[in-house]
Amino acid sequence: MNILIIDGNSIVNRAFYGIHALSNKKGVFTNAITGFFNILLKLENGFKPDCVAVAFDLKAPTFRHQMYKDYKGTRKPMPEELAMQIPYVKKLLKAMGIVIVEKEGWEADDILGTISHGAELAGHTAVIATGDRDSFQLITDKVTVCYAGNREDTIYTPEKIREVYGVEPKQMIEIKALMGDSSDNIPGVKGIGEKTASDLIKKYSSVSNIYENLESLPISDNVKKKLTEGKESCFLSRELGTISLSAPVSTEITDYLPKERNEQEIAEILTELEMFNLLKKLNVSVGAMKQAQETVYAKAAAEAAAKAESEIAPDENTVDIMLDGETLKVCRKGEMTVLEKEQALELLKSEQPKRTFDLKTLCSFAFKYGGDVKNAVFDLTLAAYLLNVNSSDYSLGRLCAEYGVTPAENDGQLPKCLYSLSRKLINRINAENLTEILEKIEMPLARVLSAMEKDGVQLDMEGIDRFGEQLLAQTAETERQIYLLAGEKFNISSPKQLGTILFEKLGLPSGKKNHRGYSTNADVLDSLRDKHPIIDLITDYRAYTKLYSTYVSGLKAAVCEDGRVRSTFKQTETRTGRISSAEPNIQNIPVRTDLGRNMRKFFTAKEGCLLVDADYSQIELRVLAHLAGDRLMQQSFINGDDIHTITASQVFNQPIEWVTPQLRSRAKAVNFGIVYGIGAFSLSRDVNVTVSEAKRYIDAYLSKYSGVDGFMKKTVADAEKNLYVETLFGRKRYIPEIKASNKVVQAAAKRIAMNTPIQGTAADIIKMAMIKVFDRLEKEKLPARLILQVHDELIVEAEESCAEQVAKLLKEEMESCIKLDVPLIADVKIGKTWFDTH
Repeated sequence: MNILIIDGNSIVNRAFYGIHALSNKKGVFTNAITGFFNILLKLENGFKPDCVAVAFDLKAPTFRHQMYKDYKGTRKPMPEELAMQIPYVKKLLKAMGIVIVEKEGWEADDILGTISHGAELAGHTAVIATGDRDSFQLITDKVTVCYAGNREDTIYTPEKIREVYGVEPKQMIEIKALMGDSSDNIPGVKGIGEKTASDLIKKYSSVSNIYENLESLPISDNVKKKLTEGKESCFLSRELGTISLSAPVSTEITDYLPKERNEQEIAEILTELEMFNLLKKLNVSVGAMKQAQETVYAKAAAEAAAKAESEIAPDENTVDIMLDGETLKVCRKGEMTVLEKEQALELLKSEQPKRTFDLKTLCSFAFKYGGDVKNAVFDLTLAAYLLNVNSSDYSLGRLCAEYGVTPAENDGQLPKCLYSLSRKLINRINAENLTEILEKIEMPLARVLSAMEKDGVQLDMEGIDRFGEQLLAQTAETERQIYLLAGEKFNISSPKQLGTILFEKLGLPSGKKNHRGYSTNADVLDSLRDKHPIIDLITDYRAYTKLYSTYVSGLKAAVCEDGRVRSTFKQTETRTGRISSAEPNIQNIPVRTDLGRNMRKFFTAKEGCLLVDADYSQIELRVLAHLAGDRLMQQSFINGDDIHTITASQVFNQPIEWVTPQLRSRAKAVNFGIVYGIGAFSLSRDVNVTVSEAKRYIDAYLSKYSGVDGFMKKTVADAEKNLYVETLFGRKRYIPEIKASNKVVQAAAKRIAMNTPIQGTAADIIKMAMIKVFDRLEKEKLPARLILQVHDELIVEAEESCAEQVAKLLKEEMESCIKLDVPLIADVKIGKTWFDTH
């Protein structure tokens, strides 16, 4: 038989630091749980063990602490966000029937050693899964260690230990006795490092042999002196580092045969944690999931109802509808009907109140056949998005699991699920004060986006082909110059080959080399710009190939028969509420370089039309001025001053007329950097100054704009208290990571907290402007249509005869869609192509 013995603490720790912070809506972190069970499933699948045991440390002191009071004395306390996950790991293991082994006074290592040794004595084999090299001493012909590294696992056998370390597995204890172990605070011999310790054991086998023959050994006097002075510490370290093979735990391998799983308990734990992907991986039965969901979500529903001022039941006269291909599934008062295309279109355009599952999809269906969707009163997908923007899945099955609704037994019952889900989500939306943003922004916007997707935008295909040929020629010439400077041909797109050329052949300064080779990312290349002319050529090569593959080839592949490209606008994709697009992603068309800006030339108005483009001026800074209530910043916008020049004057203590282009540029970087919670290090790189100088810029900025400073601090404090932040209109984003003890994770969460109210409010404003522009164009029956939204700009395709009228309309609606303490300004231009409007 074969037993898999897992070092629980070690694998949980690896999982925690190997996966970015994940949590459920209540702020319970789940990244360590996710990683641990992914590893467990991989181990079980790879080794097919007959028995499994998971060993954990307990908080109580062990016999090693009694031997040496400073044992593990330098270890930092376990982060709270990791500590909260270990009980869940243990509960899940028990529910899965996997034996947990822990013993007060003994470490997990001793349990690993005792069980594996017992298995070997009984003629069985054992695999120890750990991220700790201490277990290497346990390796024998019957005991293997699967070492969980940061990126891949390595199997260690006696042969592998000899190959890597040049010693036998048991001699790993001898090496540790000499060199010590800083992680466990095992002292070793002062002044003896890993190389010297390893060399000594390779030559002289053990510390006992070394000390018995110390005077006669041909080693330096300096090493002898260190060994002599550290003798007591050496033998203590060997005792501390030796894993016990006789811990008081069972060595009968059959005691670790998996027990029967408690599927309902597994489902309840994972449903509570919102870990639905793991629920699928563990193949929990549908029956257990249903029962667990009823238990977990009955409690959640009670909590939500208690939080709401009053429960609102869905209107019984409203129908629940869901599109399935080109048929409409409709549920009226529990009665299910299926409508074919013509009947479906009639219902959609009627004044019958409708609760929908995916309003944008319904609108697209209706618009395709010249119809419309009228009187939609609630949409499940958009409601679920507003309630949990951190989710990446708003499918019906996922929402049924999340909100405790029993999934339908067959497709024909789906709208009944919609009714139950609507009941829960209506009350959640009401309790979270999100009704207005759902009804006034997100649902009307779904109709606008569907219309934009239907219309698309005209592409100049001949122009794109010419541009592609130009790019290919520039790419080939740049490639030739790179090969000339490198002295050989190689794959420029291969980081490994490029790293070899730059850092080995050309000898440029490099960062650390990892198992994948040298890093050649954009930051690395940017730091090498002044070191060799090949760097700028490589940067150009990457830009040319990216433009060609992503935009030239991408746009050509996406264009429809009528010469128009129809991007898919995604309403539930981003955490801040911004709209994103795909196939193609028009939002990401590069505009910071002349070459990238040229892509705009190929987005053109159809024959007889012009493009009218309106771009909000510095909308995020205006939102910041409003939210922060900073009078100095507000006055600059009210006066119509150049905010970056004013900021430069304030931060650098210069009269306005003395502000140089360089100072204005630095002030601009600070202005926009503050919006994104920028730190001194990042700002220093953006404006090419020292970190200390960048810090002075930020400090001076926050001193002058004290309202901004106060707003940022209050926003972070509120996020730490509530675990979420809000936009001006009440859109919420949960940020449980702000409570993380890991300073890097916490700092990132604080930046998100500072940025989200600003960026999210700006996103809400552009959505409101889109709705107002769309509605007014429709109301006035103008031969014009809104076709694109890219960041802070809207683009309308209008017949030439009404282009000026549309420009005026666009400016009016964008600037008046919301009243802030500072004016909203939209810059409007007209042109034949998108490029012409800039």
